Amino acid sequence: MTSFTTSLALLSQFKLGDLNLENRLVLAPMTRARAGEKRLANEIMAEYYRQRASAGLMITEATVISPQANGWQNTPGIYTDEQAQAWQMVTKIAQRKGTPIFCQLWHCGRASHPSFQENGALPVAPSAIKIKGELHTPIGKQPYETPRALETEEIPAIVADYRQAAQRAKLAGFDGIEIHGANGYLIDTFLQSATNQRQDKYGGSLANRYRFLQEIVEAILTVFPSHRVGVRLSPNGVYNDMGSEDFRETFLYVAQRLNEYNLAYLHLLDGLAFGFHEKGKPMLLSEFRAVFNSALIGNCGYTKETAEAAIQLGDADLIAFGRPYISNPDLVERFANNWPLNPDAEMKDWYSFDKEGYMDFPSYKP
Repeated sequence: MTSFTTSLALLSQFKLGDLNLENRLVLAPMTRARAGEKRLANEIMAEYYRQRASAGLMITEATVISPQANGWQNTPGIYTDEQAQAWQMVTKIAQRKGTPIFCQLWHCGRASHPSFQENGALPVAPSAIKIKGELHTPIGKQPYETPRALETEEIPAIVADYRQAAQRAKLAGFDGIEIHGANGYLIDTFLQSATNQRQDKYGGSLANRYRFLQEIVEAILTVFPSHRVGVRLSPNGVYNDMGSEDFRETFLYVAQRLNEYNLAYLHLLDGLAFGFHEKGKPMLLSEFRAVFNSALIGNCGYTKETAEAAIQLGDADLIAFGRPYISNPDLVERFANNWPLNPDAEMKDWYSFDKEGYMDFPSYKP
């Protein structure tokens, strides 16, 4: 671990449940797509995390929980024993560095395409409402298709997939789990009224729309203790065609219900750099602070200065950085020493499948 002499609250230590974090910077989960067709963590991924291990906490890129959950080329999985074993090369590096690492569990839901499925099956969702636009697929760029609405009796099997993925993550050596409930993927589409038009126990009321996430949380809590589990939400997000008129009521309700579990944290994309649905005034971290008692992580578009301000004000306990961490593996050291940042990586690097634009960004040399 690296210690710094600095007055920045952002670089002060923080106790997250029973974990002692060396600073309050979090490596945000990002879809980096270097796991190959077998969706196996590998040596260049291990090096990527090693380079960024001065963060207080690392959260993995979104990691799919089942073959059905796939919706992005070359992203890692954790639904086979081979995938769990491959992740050990990453978790062992994190352990050697003394940096806690959480595995983010992901189901793409309607943000997928039949070409990702061996049998060409339609993507699944709470309701048969498709995303506008196109996505990258194994057969090239394709328009989104109308998803198949899940039958009520199918949902427990998906909850079980989350539990099984958490079990494999534990065997792989992860310190905890982040449940990806953001960005228009399966959980988010259950939560939001714009994408959930069900008439069964998983639709309609706030309590019913929350039920799917509730069942996933409770399933994972049979594997990891509550202080090793976090949830990510995007109340302001428009990504994957999201945004509901009742977003404020929905997400405050969800945060209040999640507060019942004494989780490690709630991770919020409160910033607007990834797009804003404009259904009302943007939700602020302070609104969630009023209803959620565990740690809050802010994310999306933060700079050193705005991150420091959020922590000084008490609105956030930790700040997750995404794009700055792509091109600045030594982000903590740069903040601590007031060193300049590398320019942001080009978007083409996000969709590349090799080491270029991934693990080749230089650390600062004074």
